[in-house]
Amino acid sequence: MKRNLYRNLLWIVFLAGAMACGGEKKKSEKEIGKSEAQSSLISVDTLVLKKRTFQKQIVCNGKLRAVLKSELSFDGTGVITGINGRNGDYVEKGAVLATLDNKEATVELEKSLRAMEKADIDLQDKLIGQGYTGDTATVPEAVLRNMKITSGYTNALDQLEAARRRLESCFLFAPFSGRIANLDAKVYDRFSGKLCTLIDDSYFDVEFSILEAEIEEVALKQRVKIIPFINDEKVFYGNVTEINPLIDERGQVKIRARVSNTDRYLVEGMNVKIMLEREIKNCFVVPKDAVVLRDGFQVIFCYREGKAVWTYVDVVMSNIDSHVITGCEKKQTTISENDIVITSNNLNLADGTDVTPHNNR
Repeated sequence: MKRNLYRNLLWIVFLAGAMACGGEKKKSEKEIGKSEAQSSLISVDTLVLKKRTFQKQIVCNGKLRAVLKSELSFDGTGVITGINGRNGDYVEKGAVLATLDNKEATVELEKSLRAMEKADIDLQDKLIGQGYTGDTATVPEAVLRNMKITSGYTNALDQLEAARRRLESCFLFAPFSGRIANLDAKVYDRFSGKLCTLIDDSYFDVEFSILEAEIEEVALKQRVKIIPFINDEKVFYGNVTEINPLIDERGQVKIRARVSNTDRYLVEGMNVKIMLEREIKNCFVVPKDAVVLRDGFQVIFCYREGKAVWTYVDVVMSNIDSHVITGCEKKQTTISENDIVITSNNLNLADGTDVTPHNNR
């Protein structure tokens, strides 16, 4: 009897343990299912739709051209005896950039000076011989002119001026302040042709073309944004200075803007991107990523009660990072202020997909 009682107690303990394990298993399965359902929700960024100011942009490509640029060369010929600078050096206006051999020119100038002194003495002798004093102010103009010619004074003066110019032509001066470029000559080379280029890099002109349909978007003194292709993070600002009043055979109009090279980053010939901006107020503006294509139509997804709602829209204007949208005219849809627009993870969404917002902007 005791043995049977003991056997029954073991059987009861075994059944209780089995029931407890089964309950734990069902509870664990429910928790896992709940966790999987939560993890299957797509997390999205959202934007509360408001009327905003849109920066309408015309984006063009162009090249920088120096406002002042000159190909420099000597007026004379000869052997180069000195070069004062290298490519990239900045020089002030009037600085001597290079020198030619000027020994002969110096001798000619000295001879001309002596000839000038002799001619001046001869002129004084002629004046005294005619009863005049050394003061030429008292001599009649016609008489003085004749005496200067007959004494050789006028000829000596012309030769002196020519000698001075010849000596001066042995020196190459900077006509304006700027940077030296394309300097390939060396000392003791015989000069022929161009010596170097001088570029004033304090300001640059940028030339670009716009379409005929965009000409009303541009005005003189309008601010433009200029971005070098090599570095999108560098932004410079300039103003429109010229609008060519002619439409070419391609239906384009040439525009010129001027930009200050504030930190000497810009370089002659640099390729840049130009943006002309104009403010358009009271627009529904969304990031470009918020608009996707579905069945050939432009679509946004709005967040409503935990779901992504498919909404057809029309894009009426765009700039580099944003769209201006309205309701779709063909589909007769509307959008309103305070609609919550999904701006990320929307490429694979379908109408009614469960989503969870990550943030609201």
